[in-house]
Amino acid sequence: MLRVALTGGIGTGKSYCLARFAELGVPVVDADLLAREAVAAGSPGLAEVVARFGPDMLLPDGTLDRQALGRVVFADAGARAQLEAIIHPEVYRRIRVWAATVPPGTPVAMADVPLLF
Repeated sequence: MLRVALTGGIGTGKSYCLARFAELGVPVVDADLLAREAVAAGSPGLAEVVARFGPDMLLPDGTLDRQALGRVVFADAGARAQLEAIIHPEVYRRIRVWAATVPPGTPVAMADVPLLF
């Protein structure tokens, strides 16, 4: 099976392309969705984020306060690197798990991975 990573900046049409390939029957996965799952309420990833960045990263319902986290990581490249060190390994693990579920004989599978490079 050929594994294709679709990457690019914001607004470059990655989601559009991924949807078109899915319509053609190509198995697809979106790394942004996997990243959200990696820090879902109650997840080990969210616990790591809170341990590193503090309890202010949580909303009252126990979910990640993405705005608060964004203020921290977009102002500090070191903090962003620490966040990526928490999330990226889990996203890549989830992509490998997904790829293992693609039926044998499938010619191509595609992952939308904006931060691949």
